[in-house]
Amino acid sequence: MSDTSIADRHLGNEAMPQIGMASPGDYFELLKPRVMSLVIFTALVGLVVAPGEINPVIAFTALLCIAVGAGASGALNMWYDADIDAKMARTINRPVPAGRITSREALGFGLTLSVGSVLMMALAVNYTAAFLLAFTIFFYAVIYTMGLKRRTPQNIVIGGAAGAFPPMIGWAAVTGTVSVPSVILFLIIFMWTPPHFWALALFRSDDYEHAGVPMLPVVAGEAETRRQILIYSVLLVPVTLAPGFLGFAGVFYTVFAAILGALFLVFAYRVFRTRADTADEKKAQDKAAKQLFAYSILYLFLVFSTLLVEQGFGLARPLLELWG
Repeated sequence: MSDTSIADRHLGNEAMPQIGMASPGDYFELLKPRVMSLVIFTALVGLVVAPGEINPVIAFTALLCIAVGAGASGALNMWYDADIDAKMARTINRPVPAGRITSREALGFGLTLSVGSVLMMALAVNYTAAFLLAFTIFFYAVIYTMGLKRRTPQNIVIGGAAGAFPPMIGWAAVTGTVSVPSVILFLIIFMWTPPHFWALALFRSDDYEHAGVPMLPVVAGEAETRRQILIYSVLLVPVTLAPGFLGFAGVFYTVFAAILGALFLVFAYRVFRTRADTADEKKAQDKAAKQLFAYSILYLFLVFSTLLVEQGFGLARPLLELWG
């Protein structure tokens, strides 16, 4: 990257790449497809679990709008974060810092998709889902990316709300409302986000420090990060069990979620009890953090998959039946 200011880069005044250098794949990469796939999946679960019926075409439209909105958020994030992406090994080859797409193009792409997805949601689905989608895009692009990420080690805790809204949007697409069950689905992802990303930050702390991002390991140290990972993991497990006790999930889900949660706590405790005072201890800590990070992805997928399977196959036998 050149020595131009951050403001100049955000306005797209950096050196222009060669015309025609960007491929369709580069624009697709702007959408953060791996994040988008998780967003679509959790939104689908919210849509399926919600009470009531929805026309399949409307349901597909809602999921498409959520996917496009998530992609828009990713594009806006890459536009604004191009300067720090250029300093991190994990992100240096993204289209904007690599010069295949200009900041101005990324900004225009993101804004166009944002407006289009929200308008389509409002016209084809309902205003509640459209409002939640608009707020999610705003929260991720403005509150998290522009406001929190570079200023506070609590960026992931607060910013995690952006990734937690999709099942609530899916629920609202069916019901037109926000209710307690949809808030619980939101809270599952919200509480999952800190241990998931702090595990990543533990073994990528040098990257974040070099980029000047105040992630918890950089600001508070690795010991405090390990402690916070364990605390949030302990808080996460009962939240994932709440659907069964609130009656919108059954025995099958509750038992499986409890098993998955117990394993999550095992991985989190392994991270907690590691140290990083020597090179060998640092390797052991990084290994434990990588294992937790990998399992956390599988964990969230399986928790929401179980809700989906239980609903789809009619397995949602209420817990109260066992006690009755």
